[in-house]
Formats: sequence, structure tokens, C-alpha cells
Amino acid sequence: MKAKQSYIPRALNTGTRLVCADNTGARVVQVISVDGYHGVRRRQPKLGLGDIATISVKKGTPDMRKKMEKAVVIRQKKEFRRADGLRVSFDDNAMVIVNENNEPKGTEIKGPVAREVAERFPKIGSMATIIV
Repeated sequence: MKAKQSYIPRALNTGTRLVCADNTGARVVQVISVDGYHGVRRRQPKLGLGDIATISVKKGTPDMRKKMEKAVVIRQKKEFRRADGLRVSFDDNAMVIVNENNEPKGTEIKGPVAREVAERFPKIGSMATIIV
């Protein structure tokens, strides 16, 4: 896993429900905790584009529901600025479920994926149809 290249605002709180953009069977997931978050005491952990979180599947197939999984944020509504001055934002907040090696569990990703995520997680980048 590579380091982040641009400053990404942490716009998603714990408890946020997001769309699951892969074909694992999950449709809506809820953030439970953020991996590697080091914050201030009593502050709610937040996450942004390219961050890994522990999630709970809220809607989906019966075998996926109520399961705890790891996932990576691939899209966020809050705009972020790239080093060349370009500002990027997406229409929705979305995640992809990953395994313990940070490789996607599904076989396809629906919708665009941010370039920062594709650089940081090469397997997600190779599965993506559109990289913005």
C-alpha cells in the first residue's frame, strides 16, 4: 500500500452509511471504525478517500447481511484538491470490500474510482472501468 499523494479531507464519520460499489452481495454498508486513525481523545474517527475501515453490511444478500468486513473508500462527495490545482468531487460516497491483503473481494467495480485510490491499491485500479 502506497502513501497518499494529495491532501484528502476526512469527510466521512463513523456511523455513515455508504454504497457498496462491488459485486460481493452488499449494497449498503455502515462505517464502524477507521483503521490506523490517530486522533484527539473523545473525537469521532473520520475517514476519507483511500482510507480503510471496518464496516457492517446493512443491506444486501442474506449471506452478506450483518457481517463485519474491511472496506476502502473509492468515492467521496466532498471535493478535494490535487497537486496540479484540479478539484475533484463525486456524486456519491462509495466503498469496496477488501480482504486481509487489501485486495477486493468482488470481481467488478461499478462506477468511477479516484486516481489516488487506484495508485494506492493497484488491484482496485486494475478492476476499475473508469479512473478519474
